[in-house]
Amino acid sequence: MHIVLVEPEIPQNTGNIVRTCAATGSILHLVRPLGFSTEDRYLKRAGLDYWHLVEIHYHDSFAEVRRKYPEATFYFATTKAARHYTAVRYQPGDFLVFGKETKGLPEDLLKANAEYCIRIPMINEARSLNLSNSVAIVLYEALRQQGFPGLR
Repeated sequence: MHIVLVEPEIPQNTGNIVRTCAATGSILHLVRPLGFSTEDRYLKRAGLDYWHLVEIHYHDSFAEVRRKYPEATFYFATTKAARHYTAVRYQPGDFLVFGKETKGLPEDLLKANAEYCIRIPMINEARSLNLSNSVAIVLYEALRQQGFPGLR
């Protein structure tokens, strides 16, 4: 599976996602601009000693990611979607796309991909879940559906 973070802002979240990607064999894509330096001590600490286990790709835009993987299926996590993340049938190699912590994904991107937008259910009063928690929830559902390939 591929995890795409579009302009992540909080180093600890990205570090936690690095650990999740390491534990699942998932590939991480970071779309610039990043809200932190990749040398940030909080980022490094949150990722612990898992960095060598993760394949990380850096991209200058989301459009660049799409160009590099034209045949891939992309799912976009947003609180604005009608479809629950569990209603999707994920396949190996799918891309799970998440936006920045303060604003989520750009509205134009969501509108252009409305049929691929997914959400995690929550009460109306809650604005959103933590980014690293959201990645873990959706990723593990995708892996569960596939029988946890390569995981013990």
